[in-house]
Amino acid sequence: MLLSGNPPRGKLLTALIVLIVAALAFAPFILQGSKPLNVAATICVFALLVASYDVLLGYAGIVSFAHTMFFGIGAYGVAIALYGLGPSWTSILIGLLAALLVAGVLALAIGLFSLRVQTIFFAMVTLAVASAFAVGASQLSWLTGGEDGRTFSTPALLRPGYRLVENGPFGVEINGRTLTYYLVFFGVVFLFLLLLRIVESPFGRVLQAIRENPFRSEALGYRIVVHRTAAVVIGALFAACAGALNAIWLRYTGPDTTLSFSIMLDILVMVVIGGMGTLYGAIVGAAVFVVAQNYLQALMGVAFKAINAAGLPFLAGFFNPDRWLLWLGLLFILSVYFFPTGIVGKLRAETK
Repeated sequence: MLLSGNPPRGKLLTALIVLIVAALAFAPFILQGSKPLNVAATICVFALLVASYDVLLGYAGIVSFAHTMFFGIGAYGVAIALYGLGPSWTSILIGLLAALLVAGVLALAIGLFSLRVQTIFFAMVTLAVASAFAVGASQLSWLTGGEDGRTFSTPALLRPGYRLVENGPFGVEINGRTLTYYLVFFGVVFLFLLLLRIVESPFGRVLQAIRENPFRSEALGYRIVVHRTAAVVIGALFAACAGALNAIWLRYTGPDTTLSFSIMLDILVMVVIGGMGTLYGAIVGAAVFVVAQNYLQALMGVAFKAINAAGLPFLAGFFNPDRWLLWLGLLFILSVYFFPTGIVGKLRAETK
């Protein structure tokens, strides 16, 4: 069965997950403008990317800084195939399969050669590998486009100019952009459910046992390196799929959109906000962080003007839109302080 049989648990958490998924499912019809739809697509992509990283950090207890590398491999695989072979579904399939093969082999090599060392040394190894890959992607301009990245065309069905229904539900036109969004949305839903099935299997239980007590797990006969390596490979494959979906949505890929270390930091923040070792936390964490990242500055601008108009310039200075990153960091600190197990962990604890 694809479904894991493990619901979110708790009325508040279930309602929150249903609300987020429903909002994403109907985003093209309830959100007007290109930015809100782009935010919704970004939430979908990062929900899958964060969930794939939670398999490593939350379930297996592995700290890796190479996750964006696998994200980039998926994006570049599809981008290079569409750019070199032309905008067709065959090109997408070839690019995706090639990206999965490269990501799987690299993850297997990293796991087998690095997971025998201590956790901090493994993290440093993955950071070095990811940095080397980012430099290579920037230097191989004939293949990747270098610092400028690759802009490419998608199949005709997914192009913004394609019109499927002029007057769709709620009077909204269904075009290539809408179809691309639903390709991303349903792709993420399918892959997330598959990932949830994996972590709720006996394999996932063994990963949690290794995370809690590796020595006892080894004494019981479980091969720690094998299971951890498998977790790294699984996380890499799903991250590559997220990268491929992201590239198809943007119709562009480059170092800044896939390989930047700031993306790795964002993933860590989302995992912590949502809740490690829950997988559902990836949905909540991605939704909260991406919405805050895109709209916090605008909300602060509204507050700044209102407080300034009220004759309180000193107080208004705290809400200067230029300081939105400071407030975003403060919100993260407060969330860690009041929700040490993440939003999902907190909501689950309140239902017990």
